[in-house]
Amino acid sequence: MARKNRERKPRNDRQPTTAFDRARDELFHAIRQCGVMKASEDEQEEWMQETVAFLVTRYPDLAEMEQDQLKRTGLRFCQPVIPHGAEHTAISAEGANVA
Repeated sequence: MARKNRERKPRNDRQPTTAFDRARDELFHAIRQCGVMKASEDEQEEWMQETVAFLVTRYPDLAEMEQDQLKRTGLRFCQPVIPHGAEHTAISAEGANVA
């Protein structure tokens, strides 16, 4: 069977087009780079407030609703999907063996 020769575009060919998209991507990058994920919730809240304020200076076209969405999305991004090691899920040692 013959394969058609067609040009393939890279999968990641879509660039962020809006100020919100660029600000969101920059926020996610900053979160990964600075280690805020390991901070307490209060420290994360303070960091996020300051970082979103900084992003507003870089992207002045962001609406107030978008600024709030950036903050909420960033805080959610900092939280692990499954908290590891904080507590045991088994009520007792006997419950750990029941499955």
